Amino acid sequence: MTIPYFVLTPDRRELPLNVLGTKVTVLASNAATQSYGITLQRGDEGTGPPPHSHDWDESFYVLGGEVEFLCDGAAHMCRPGTLVHVPRGTVHGFHYGKGGGQMLEITGQNALAAQMFAAVDHEIPAGPPDIPKLLAVLERNGVTVAT
Repeated sequence: MTIPYFVLTPDRRELPLNVLGTKVTVLASNAATQSYGITLQRGDEGTGPPPHSHDWDESFYVLGGEVEFLCDGAAHMCRPGTLVHVPRGTVHGFHYGKGGGQMLEITGQNALAAQMFAAVDHEIPAGPPDIPKLLAVLERNGVTVAT
């Protein structure tokens, strides 16, 4: 099946999802492209996911601010213009540095990222999360939090 092209202008974007304090705008889901996914992510200082892994590749391109990535135990302070590629199965996490940050995330084929972001936004209210419920939502969407 051939997927038709599409053009997504800023006025046609869905509202950002609230994913534990990070605003995630799904620009193109894997389902929409039948291949890769793209999100725009904005986070306040100190926010970001804990170390985790999943069965899809993803890359992050830092657009603004500073983002500290942890990949397989090594920390990397990333500034605008930095690309971080995370192969499937790699334990990784990040948090936004001073003043917050903004990134593009590109996920590989068969990723459940957009689906997972929507589930967290829908099922986990703002504020301190119910950790067992959050872990269940993540696990259901193919994400394993490192312990």
